[in-house]
Amino acid sequence: MASKIIIAETERLILRRYKKVDLPDLFEYLSDKEVVKYEPYKPLTFDEAKENLEWRIGTDEMIAVELKNSHKMIGNVYMGRRDFEALEIGYVFNRNYWGQGYAVESCKALIQQAFSNGIHRIYAECDPDNKSSWKLLEALGFQREAHFRKNVYFWKDETEKAIWKDTYVYAKLNDNT
Repeated sequence: MASKIIIAETERLILRRYKKVDLPDLFEYLSDKEVVKYEPYKPLTFDEAKENLEWRIGTDEMIAVELKNSHKMIGNVYMGRRDFEALEIGYVFNRNYWGQGYAVESCKALIQQAFSNGIHRIYAECDPDNKSSWKLLEALGFQREAHFRKNVYFWKDETEKAIWKDTYVYAKLNDNT
C-alpha cells in the first residue's frame, strides 16, 4: 500500500497520494481527448477512470496535484523508479488549468525533493509534437539528450499497420551526486 498521504506542498499546491474522492476530478481530465492526445491511452470512460483510480491509490509513483484554495485535484505527476538511481517523470493536467504554472510548480518541488533524497538523474520522454511538454522540461532545466525516430507506436490504423511516432528524451542531473 502507498505510504504517507502528503508528499510535498508548494505555495499553491498540495502534492499527495490519490484518494477515492478524486474520482470526479480524475475522470474530468482523463476523459478529455485534448488532455490525453499524446498519452498511450484513449480518453477514459467513467468506469475506466474508476479502475484507473484504484491503481493510482495503490502506487507511490502517481502523485495527485491538488489546489490548496479549493481542494480540487487538477492533475498528476508521475515519478517512476528506474535503474541506476534514476526516475522517469511525466505529467498530465486538467486542460482548464493549463498555462497557469501548476505543472512547473509541482514538478520543481518533486524534482528538488527527489534530488535531496539522492536520486542521480530524472528523465522524461515526450512526443516532439507536444511542444508544451518539452518547453516545460526545458523551463525546468532539462536538456534534450535524444531524438529517437519512429521508435514507438500506441495505435494501429484501420489496416492494422503501426502508427509510428518519434520520441524526445530529456534529462536533468543532480549536481550533488
